Amino acid sequence: MRMMTKMMTTSNFIDLKEYLRERAALVDAALDRWLPGETVLPPRLHEAMRYSVFAGGKRLRPILVIAACEAVGGTPERALHAACAMEMIHTYSLIHDDLPAMDDDDFRRGRPTNHKVFGEANAILAGDALLTEAFRLLADADATRGLDPAVSLRVIANIARCAGSQGMVGGQVVDMEAEGQSLDFATLQYIHTRKTGALFLAAIQTGAWLGGGDDDQLAALTRYGEAAGLAFQIADDILDIVGNQDELGKDVGSDQARGKATYPALLGLSEARRRAEGQRDLAVASLEPLGANAEPLRAIARYIVDRTS
Repeated sequence: MRMMTKMMTTSNFIDLKEYLRERAALVDAALDRWLPGETVLPPRLHEAMRYSVFAGGKRLRPILVIAACEAVGGTPERALHAACAMEMIHTYSLIHDDLPAMDDDDFRRGRPTNHKVFGEANAILAGDALLTEAFRLLADADATRGLDPAVSLRVIANIARCAGSQGMVGGQVVDMEAEGQSLDFATLQYIHTRKTGALFLAAIQTGAWLGGGDDDQLAALTRYGEAAGLAFQIADDILDIVGNQDELGKDVGSDQARGKATYPALLGLSEARRRAEGQRDLAVASLEPLGANAEPLRAIARYIVDRTS
């Protein structure tokens, strides 16, 4: 907990930029260690995997795993393998999202998308490999040394559920089916809480379990994860309209062009902003029982809504 104490003051202020930088550096070093190198056979596949993993993402989901673990008294190292697995799953989803069969995007994180560099077949396989590698890491004997096997199994099952047909993948399917269609608010909520919200929630719950959180702490963090995930997706919807492509590192206006189901499209920009701020406030309020250890999560909730990229 020394790193946390260094960045906290008696007023519970946290330097979020420094916190994110330090935790992202931990995740990057571990990802580099656990992912196969570019010279390992087959080298083209591993090059494609690493191209997208190390394309400069914010590492928000793995940092949420770590921050939730710290919020219940755990150390970053206890959750690092799961944080890396979460980033592998997120990156796989982005590679597949960008494919011509889905969103057909040319840029991601300011660089050409994976299929533009390595071809569609290699991009598909790189995504498949990252998803599989994530679960290998979650079950790895060395990475999980010292953890209760029952906790590891709970983490694996929950991440699989949140990433699969009842979570992220299911949300993506309904999102594609809804393109150009008139839809109700319940369907929009279904898409957002699963396509993006499910992995946010999985990240938070994973950190809580690995940090040894009790039932009350898990309940508070679950409320946080649900609200923060929805706030993030609403903010993303807004940025697709008002964001700067150079800052975002990806195409803007694509949601509108494809007739995507978004909060601004259904409710208008002002109401979408109000909803995002409401979810942010709900996320922050849910952390009250956790005290100062949850200050990074409070700062992240505010950043999610206020960010420009």
